[in-house]
Amino acid sequence: MSNSPSITTQAGKLAEPGKLAQASQRLLSLDFMRGLTMVLLTLESAGLYSRIEPGVLGTPFIHVLNEFFHHPWHGLHLWDLVQPVFMFAAGTAMAFSYKKQRLTMTWNQSFVKTLKRCGWLFFWGVLDYAVVKDHLELRLWDVLTQLSFTTLVTFLIMGWAAKWQIVMSFLCLLIPELLYRFSHIPGYDQPFTDQHNFGNYMDMVLMGRVNGGGWVAINCIATSAHTIWGALAGRLLLSDKDNREKVKYLVVSGLILLGLGFGLDWTGITPIIKRIATSSFTMASGGWALLFLALCYWWVDVKKHQKNLLFFLVFGMNSIFIYLFFEIVGDRWFTEYITTITSCLFGYIHFPAIPAAIIGALVVFGLEAGMLYFLYRKKIFFKL
Repeated sequence: MSNSPSITTQAGKLAEPGKLAQASQRLLSLDFMRGLTMVLLTLESAGLYSRIEPGVLGTPFIHVLNEFFHHPWHGLHLWDLVQPVFMFAAGTAMAFSYKKQRLTMTWNQSFVKTLKRCGWLFFWGVLDYAVVKDHLELRLWDVLTQLSFTTLVTFLIMGWAAKWQIVMSFLCLLIPELLYRFSHIPGYDQPFTDQHNFGNYMDMVLMGRVNGGGWVAINCIATSAHTIWGALAGRLLLSDKDNREKVKYLVVSGLILLGLGFGLDWTGITPIIKRIATSSFTMASGGWALLFLALCYWWVDVKKHQKNLLFFLVFGMNSIFIYLFFEIVGDRWFTEYITTITSCLFGYIHFPAIPAAIIGALVVFGLEAGMLYFLYRKKIFFKL
C-alpha cells in the first residue's frame, strides 16, 4: 500500500507468474482469486450478461444467466458473492501488508498510512457516483466507499488475538441487526422490507435520498466482517501451520459460516438479503469466500498449478485501476462508444442483432484486457 494514489513500475523483462510471486512475496492464489473476480466484473461492465439475456429468455439457460445478476431481494445469486469476495480478498492482502509494515514501521506510521489509503478509497468511491447528469451528488453506495470503512475497522483490530477479532466481526453483524429490528422510526420500521427499513432511513439522514435498488450505506458495518475474516485468513496463511491444516481451517470455517447464514434464513429468523447486508447474508457469503480461497490456495499454491494464470493476474494486480476505469470512463463513454462502432459495422452487413451486441461487449472487454496487459508488460501497477 502507498500513502496516496501511486503508480509502481519495475524495469526488465516480463517475469513468469511463479517468479513474479516469489520476487514480490505475493500470494499467487490471492491474485488469481482477485483477478477472476475482476474479470467477471469487467465482463458485466462491458454489458455482456445483459446482451446475452434476450437470446436465452424462455429457455433453460435463463436460470444460469440469472446467477450473473443480483437477486431482487430475498435470496442469493452467484453475483451477490462478487463484492464479498472482493472485500474479503482486500482483508487477506492487508494481513500480508501488515506483517511487512510491522518490520519497517511503528504502529502510528502504519496507522497514518492506512488512514490515507482509506481516505483515497473514500474519495474515489464518492467520485464514482457523484457525477449525475449536470450536477454533483453525495452517494455512499460504492464498493470503494464501503471498503474505506471496512479497511479502517480491520486495521484497528489486526493486532488483537484471533478470538477477539472473531468476536469483533460478529459484533459488526449484531449492531445493524439490532438497529434494523428495534429502531421504530415511522415509515422505516419494517426491518427487512425494501424502502422501509432502518438502512433507508440512514440514507435519508446521510444523503437525503433512498436508493431505488434498495442498497444502503450502512452495509459497511456488517460487511466489515468480510474484511476481518479475510485478514484472519491471511494471518492463517502466513502462519507456520502445515498447508493441509491451513486448507482444513479455511474449509471448516467456511462451512460453519454457511451453516449459520443459511440456518438463520431457513428458520425464518433473518432472511438472506444482499442489498441491506443482513447478518445471514454476510455469514453465508463469507462462508463461500472462505471456501473459494481454500480452493484457490490448495490448487495454485499447494498443488502448484501456476501455469496459464497470466490472464487473471493482469486483472488481479491492477484491480483498483480497472474498477475505476470501467466505472468512470467505461460507464460514461468508452463502452457506449465502442459498442456503437461495432453495432454500425455489423448493421452494414445485416448481422443478427443479438450476436452483434454480444460481440460488441466482448470487443469492449478485449480492449480493456489488452490495456491491462500493456500495463503488466510495462510493470505499471496502480495502488491506493
